[in-house]
Amino acid sequence: MSTKAKLKRALGLPLITLIGLGNILGAGIYVLVGKVAGFAGASTILAFILAMITATFTAFSYMELAGRFPVSASASVYLYRAFKKKWLSVLVGLALVLGGVASVAALSQGFAGYLNSVVRMPVPLASVGLIVILGLIAIKGIGDSAKFAAVFTLVEVLGLVLVIWFGRSALASAEIGKMLVIDPAVGISGLVAGAFIAFYAFIGFEDIVNIAEEVKSPKKTMPWAILITLGMSALLYILVVIVATSIASPTELANSKAPLAMVFQKSGVSNSYILSFIGMAAVINGVIVQIIMGSRILYGLAKQGWLHNSLASVHKVHKTPVIATIIVLSAMIAGTLLLSLVSLAQLTSLLILSTFLLVNVALVVIKQKSYKRPKSITVPLIVPCFGALLCLGMIIYQIYIWL
Repeated sequence: MSTKAKLKRALGLPLITLIGLGNILGAGIYVLVGKVAGFAGASTILAFILAMITATFTAFSYMELAGRFPVSASASVYLYRAFKKKWLSVLVGLALVLGGVASVAALSQGFAGYLNSVVRMPVPLASVGLIVILGLIAIKGIGDSAKFAAVFTLVEVLGLVLVIWFGRSALASAEIGKMLVIDPAVGISGLVAGAFIAFYAFIGFEDIVNIAEEVKSPKKTMPWAILITLGMSALLYILVVIVATSIASPTELANSKAPLAMVFQKSGVSNSYILSFIGMAAVINGVIVQIIMGSRILYGLAKQGWLHNSLASVHKVHKTPVIATIIVLSAMIAGTLLLSLVSLAQLTSLLILSTFLLVNVALVVIKQKSYKRPKSITVPLIVPCFGALLCLGMIIYQIYIWL
């Protein structure tokens, strides 16, 4: 391994978009729609819309920043360019890694839930085995990992399309107006608590900026990848949640370990195993992408000279940061063995919302400085300002609910 070897630019717009799409979809709809329903009740669709709006403003901020600074450990670099505080950049970078660790720990438990709807296996064995196997694939190389993730992304999109298709009668007869009203049984506190977890479902678009050094023409590619990824995810989410909440009650969704498989079966399909396998594929995709992202953040921080240079070591053959990947895998295994699914989702949302708050503020500061206007996409100043306020509001209200 060498600290002088460079990462290979092997990813174009289609692959990077599929990586982002797979990361978002695997992390959210297959695993957490039931948990959101448990908090938000009949307001589940409203909770997803609130989370989507919060994510969208921050996504636009990331679009501009990704065009300005197409490097690994991107959020940390954005903050350093804005505030020139090394400790803040390192703290945010490590928070993102921890968020990815918590995300994978949650996803691996979701994988075990879908697996056990097909064949019985101890949850710890299924969860840890998944992380180890996918970690080895990630170490082998970004090109192989990206193609692997792309195939699984297409499979999980197929699964969501099947849910929408077989639930099309429920979609056509859904009373959308009633779904957009706060459920009095849960109130605004239940809605926000549900949105806080639903926000986890939109996490992932920001991760693709961390592999900017492995993307072809990153200044042009990254902004478009973020926009396409979030737009496609939001459309699929809204349609699937409408179907799910029309076919199953919030209680049924909340109590199911494989909620979309249950919805699929209730829509009239006799064999729900199809969606159980697709659900597992979705989770697999989310896990491998988070392994890649977490290791690249550590690599990027080390490359900037902010962490020990051993973390910037790149394998001479595979061109991947092996030491950083092993550290991330070890933390993920510990997380899945120690914490519950809901706790992990809440921890991830809190960490990512806090990072998004700082990233939005960083863009405001950068826009006020004398940086040259980028040739890539730019957004009005009101976008990061409003994005920061939305993130701050959700953080404060969620902490208020906890207290």
